[in-house]
Amino acid sequence: MVDDARFEDAAQGPVALRALDADDLRVISALVQDAILPAAEMTFDRRRRRFALLLNRFRWEDAAARPPERVQAVLAIEDVQAVASQGIDRADPDLVLSLLALDWTPGEDGTGRITLVLAGDGAIALDVETIEVTLKDVTRPYVAPSGQTPRHPE
Repeated sequence: MVDDARFEDAAQGPVALRALDADDLRVISALVQDAILPAAEMTFDRRRRRFALLLNRFRWEDAAARPPERVQAVLAIEDVQAVASQGIDRADPDLVLSLLALDWTPGEDGTGRITLVLAGDGAIALDVETIEVTLKDVTRPYVAPSGQTPRHPE
């Protein structure tokens, strides 16, 4: 007889996830909550229809069991047809953004809009043909410079 896997058996390895529907996207949204990134670390490759960000995400997974950590991760959104933003000063080379959530608004025939909700009323809207989002940690975790876990008042 084979025992089922238990949560406790999982290693603390890097995150590598793909979202293909709205439920999956909610999981990735939770993992990138409070990620920070320089605005210069966003790119849209029109030819490949890919929007990508290199972000410093807070490691929410098992956060209570260790000191607060961050890790650099790539968030890539595929099948992007159009990109629009508001509340972002693209002329500021030192602008640092804080990502609060990824929202999904369905359209017709599987299309829709993924909105990257930013602190300070900023947002980036990505019109997509379908949901295909990947999140992959690309460095080792490091102690969060603030030494604190982000807090969200109720």
